[in-house]
Formats: sequence, C-alpha cells, structure tokens
Amino acid sequence: MQEEYDALQCNRTWELVPWPPRANVITDKWVFKHKLGSVVRGFRQRAAVDFTDTFAPVVKPGTIRTVLDLAASRVWPVHQMDVFNAFLHGHLSEQVYCQQPIGFIDAERPDDVCLLSRSLYGLKQAPRAWYQRIAGFLHQLGFRSTRSDASLFVYRTDNDMAYLLLYLTDSLHAEFALKDLGPLHYFLGIEVFQRADGFFLHQWKYAHELLERAWMLNCNPAPTLVDTKAKLSASDGSLASDAPFYRSIVGALQYLTLTRPELQYAVQQVCLHMHAPRDAHWAAVKRILRYVCGTMGYGLSLHASPSTSTDLVAYSDADWAGCSDTRRSTSGYCVYLSSSLVSWSSKRQPTVSHSSAEA
Repeated sequence: MQEEYDALQCNRTWELVPWPPRANVITDKWVFKHKLGSVVRGFRQRAAVDFTDTFAPVVKPGTIRTVLDLAASRVWPVHQMDVFNAFLHGHLSEQVYCQQPIGFIDAERPDDVCLLSRSLYGLKQAPRAWYQRIAGFLHQLGFRSTRSDASLFVYRTDNDMAYLLLYLTDSLHAEFALKDLGPLHYFLGIEVFQRADGFFLHQWKYAHELLERAWMLNCNPAPTLVDTKAKLSASDGSLASDAPFYRSIVGALQYLTLTRPELQYAVQQVCLHMHAPRDAHWAAVKRILRYVCGTMGYGLSLHASPSTSTDLVAYSDADWAGCSDTRRSTSGYCVYLSSSLVSWSSKRQPTVSHSSAEA
C-alpha cells in the first residue's frame, strides 16, 4: 500500500482542497488482487459532471497477428514493455473529487478531499485519458497512428528499423517508468513461441482455466465442434437454469477464438442466444468445451514468408437462410497475409437474402 501511495504522490495525482459545497465526491478502496492498489468507485461518477467521453481505442486482434507475421517474415526482434501505473499518467480535463485514501488521511487536513489532476484506476475516463497521453507523446516523436487501427503507430525513417526500436525505447523511458519484459512470450492471455519458421500463438492456460470454471476439466473430449445437420433455434427446449453463467462461459469462449479460428462459427451460433439461453444451447456450449478439452495444444501459426511479399488473399462463403428463426444467412471469411491467417469472422447477416447468390 505504501509503495502504491508513493507512486500516487510521485505522479502528483491530486491536491488536497476543502470539500466544495454540492460537489460529487467519490469514494475509493484498496484492491489486493487483479489490479493492486487504490481504486476509486467509478460507478458513483455522474455523466457530464465527473466525466464526458470514456471510449479508448483497443488494438485489434487482426492488427496484432499482422504485425507478428511481418516481424517473422522480416526477422524483426519483438520486445514487450510494461508501463508502471499507466493510468496515473493520464491528464483529466474534468474536475473530479475523491476522498483521501483509506489509511493515508492527512492528519493536518482530515476533512479535505482530493482534487484529481491525473486519472486513477476505476474512473470511467481513465482508459481514454491514458490513450490521449501516450498518443500525444508518440505523435511528438514523429509516430502516426494508422487509419485501420488507431492503436497502431508507425514511424518511418529510411527503413532503419533498428533505430526505430532503440529510439522508441529510450524516449519512452525518459517519459514513463517502464519495465522491459524482454522478447515477446506472453500477453493478454496469449502465449507466444518464437520458432525458426515464425510464431506459434496459443491459449492453453486460458483454455485450462475456462474448462475449470465450467466444471468440465475432466470431461470426455469431443472430436468435432458442432452437429452440422442440426440448427439451433431460439425456442428449442426449456430455459436454462443459469443464464448469467451461460453468458459468462460463452463470452470467455469468444476470447478463445483469438488463436482458434476453427471455433469461430460454433461460438458465433451460441452467441446468438445470449439473451434467453435454453437447455439445447447449453448442450451446444458443452460440446464446444468438450472439443476444446481434446485440443488444448491447438493454436495459430504465423509463418515467415520466404519472400517479402505482403499479398492479401481473402476467402468468403455464406449459407442461405440458415437461421431457422429469422431465415437470415450466415457469412464467413478468412484473410491471409502471404501464407499466414491473420483475420477471420463468422456473422449472421442483418437482412434476409432472396437467393444464394445474394447471400
């Protein structure tokens, strides 16, 4: 707690001021798991008073896979870095007041409150404030965010990629407290193995925890994901006894598709019934989990291309009126960068198609 409090003070996160009349003062608490440190109760914030915009761009999975594929093809070094207390660097444009941290109340000013100048974990605008801070600094260095992904920044100088990495590292160290985690090996629940022919991405640990949470760690594996002859209907069977648990497991399965493209269609089908899951839908989810149990070692390979080609090749297909409830079709596509699969999707179409060609 003392270390976290010292970091808050070092970053000049707040200044003590008398409690303003009619001000909305939010409370805080200490969290000792997941995110260690002081966290404010953002649910007590009021829109247009304590915050305005909250959205912050998140890097797209396809962007991550594309960059890793390019790195493998060009034999670029890939390093991972972590910013200490990242959210504390975000500047707030709104006036936000919070109580003094529990256990660290100023003895001389016990009735004062904290006027925040930097964002704190728990604030609704904290992710956006941090993104604006890091994006502004990178733009000063000459980086530009790409049109396809606002979280991808590019800096070009005579194709000197070694200089780019060195300049980026030194400059960020001067502005932010960084920890160099070394060559990329694990991020966002994805394990990365670098091989002679590229990268192998898998989520074995994440899948193991998911099966454990669903009480199916010792289930009998299934050889296939789904019965292709049967189509799930919104009215099949009786309502599931635990709808929130269904939504939790299906949401976790969605994240597993980051490295398991073969799961995409089956997961998309059970996602269609999140609002009112039934026993038949839960049976379909359990079949997916049984398949995952038998394929824990599966993942995604990003192959180093023998040439510097960056050709994009896309394949797409669709059924026709496959949904038994709405008669809408399901589209699917996959995109290859050179020889590596970098993007895929399975999605129900928004309108009814009148022919297979239209679908």
